Amino acid sequence: MNQAQLMAQVKKMQAEMTKAQEELANTVVTGSAAGGIVSVEATCDQRVKSVRIAKEAVDPDDLETLEDLVVVAINDALSKSTEASQKRMSSLTGGMRIPGLM
Repeated sequence: MNQAQLMAQVKKMQAEMTKAQEELANTVVTGSAAGGIVSVEATCDQRVKSVRIAKEAVDPDDLETLEDLVVVAINDALSKSTEASQKRMSSLTGGMRIPGLM
């Protein structure tokens, strides 16, 4: 493979990566806690979009439990986000771990 072909391949991969990152920024995953009493939507570029808390989760005398449920739901959403992102990017890189991408 000559240098021109290699550069063309690199540019193509860069374009595919940019497209994948844009798609991931628009892909929404949902994390939840306590069977959906608390749910969090996040994009696959690690941005929380919304938090939903069911009325039955709100107990003014026990805010610690609600706080814990929010943390669990956020971590669940971010974990799903990371997994989806890694899966998408590894499909482009053939499983190679490229620093700064995942």
